[in-house]
Amino acid sequence: MPLEGEYEPSPEKWVRDQVATYEATDGREASTLGDTGMPVVIFTTRGRRSGKLRKMALMKVEHDGAYALVASKGGAPEHPVWYHNLVADPDAIMVQDGAERWDARVRELSGGERQEWWDRAVAAYPPYAEYQTKTDRLIPVLLAERR
Repeated sequence: MPLEGEYEPSPEKWVRDQVATYEATDGREASTLGDTGMPVVIFTTRGRRSGKLRKMALMKVEHDGAYALVASKGGAPEHPVWYHNLVADPDAIMVQDGAERWDARVRELSGGERQEWWDRAVAAYPPYAEYQTKTDRLIPVLLAERR
């Protein structure tokens, strides 16, 4: 069942604009991170306190139909808000990769499975490795799989 509810766009203009353009064009436009040329995917989640839908573009790290969500926050000392939303409700996520949209369930990875996906993430977006050196926390990796 698709996520339903009131959508609250990001307070960051560039995020709002990228999500709106990506969705309006089914990913034909705004499908990369700035001028890096690195592909992104749109994830829709539900705020654990507000109940409102939130959307963000994260790096595309896909393998065999599953997608990694790397909670790097650029190496900040705290996890991004979306991480806490997904831990609170792992079924409250929708993935949009181009024109394809689907409901998912997420789970946080650990051990060898986390390392395998972390390596994929760093291969897709090398700055993740630098972000890990900026923080004392182990950057969480979640996996979105189709429901």
